[in-house]
Amino acid sequence: MHMMCTLHIVPRNRTGRDQRDSVEGLDLELTLLSRYEVLPGNDRAGRGLLDRSAFLVLSRLEVQQPMSLRELADAFNLDVSTINRQTAALLRQGLVDRIPDPAGGIARKLRPTPDGLAMLARDRAYFQGRLAEVIADWAEDDQRTFLRLLRRFNIDVETSQGTPWPRDGGQSPQQG
Repeated sequence: MHMMCTLHIVPRNRTGRDQRDSVEGLDLELTLLSRYEVLPGNDRAGRGLLDRSAFLVLSRLEVQQPMSLRELADAFNLDVSTINRQTAALLRQGLVDRIPDPAGGIARKLRPTPDGLAMLARDRAYFQGRLAEVIADWAEDDQRTFLRLLRRFNIDVETSQGTPWPRDGGQSPQQG
């Protein structure tokens, strides 16, 4: 009779303590966060808001345009076919335009239309208003701390996946 022993490797944090509680807690909280209507793409009340993919694609094109399908697919770590379906819907709705590559390349590029940017601004204002309601009673220091830690978390995820999001004037975190 053979006995099998399973070894579970539990990550330790810098203090040497078990990280399982932190990782499990983060997993739960991120799962719950994705349910709430304070995030783009959650239009359960039927307000005519952009869906999640439209909000994200328009947000990326707002800070880094124009982009080809391949560039968008790489930015979101998705297949070109997935981005093609998402952007085809945006083209049909008049929220993005397909233009020749300004640098003279063969691939056509996408850029947001004025209507696309207006819808993005409208939806962003709605979600920022919802977020403001949620944190209205937080101390200013707590708000800044939460923003700093959430930004750090996002940048670390982006770095681990090789998909930096442009911040501060179009630069990705790795660029400066």
